[in-house]
Amino acid sequence: MAISLPPLPYATDALAPHISAATLGCHHGKHHKAYVDKTNDAIAGTALADAALEKIIHKADEKSDRALFNNAAQAWNHGFYWHSLTPNPCAASAELTAAIEQSFGSVNACKEALAEAAKAHFGSGWAWIVARGDSIEVTDTHDAGTAATEDVRPLVVIDVWEHAYYLDHRNDRPAYVKAATGALLNWSFASDNFARSTAWTYDQA
Repeated sequence: MAISLPPLPYATDALAPHISAATLGCHHGKHHKAYVDKTNDAIAGTALADAALEKIIHKADEKSDRALFNNAAQAWNHGFYWHSLTPNPCAASAELTAAIEQSFGSVNACKEALAEAAKAHFGSGWAWIVARGDSIEVTDTHDAGTAATEDVRPLVVIDVWEHAYYLDHRNDRPAYVKAATGALLNWSFASDNFARSTAWTYDQA
């Protein structure tokens, strides 16, 4: 069964004016689709042809198959990223709020740490809020690196590849990060992921 390109969880203009319909259309319909298509091309006729995306990522990582890893991990990261944003403001659950306060002092401090990680990240990559047990951490990964391969539960992620923001903000990554971590961050999705006993999977996209 081929890996699929999941639909966006909102209309392409739903995140405007922070992220435009043009950006979402290109980012989802071209960049994400290309990662999905290249993953499917690479696994066709192999033992991974019917595997879940998470297994493909782990196997490619173990075998140091960087081309497959890069495309499969990028497909996963993008599926997770769409749900990390929302046009509907929401708050973290009481359970997640308590865990964040234990680790960062406040939700705002955690959000600021995520923003700083996203702004300070050199080059292309991703900034994450993750749960390690009941502790909350902010981390970043380079290029196609993904928290899906780590011993954590990813809660939300911010894409800091230029294609995520260049049409709207040109090279002003801080403006995009401010919107993504402020107006658009999906704390409801983060709360659901914190409550899971296992990490989010791509087939839930």
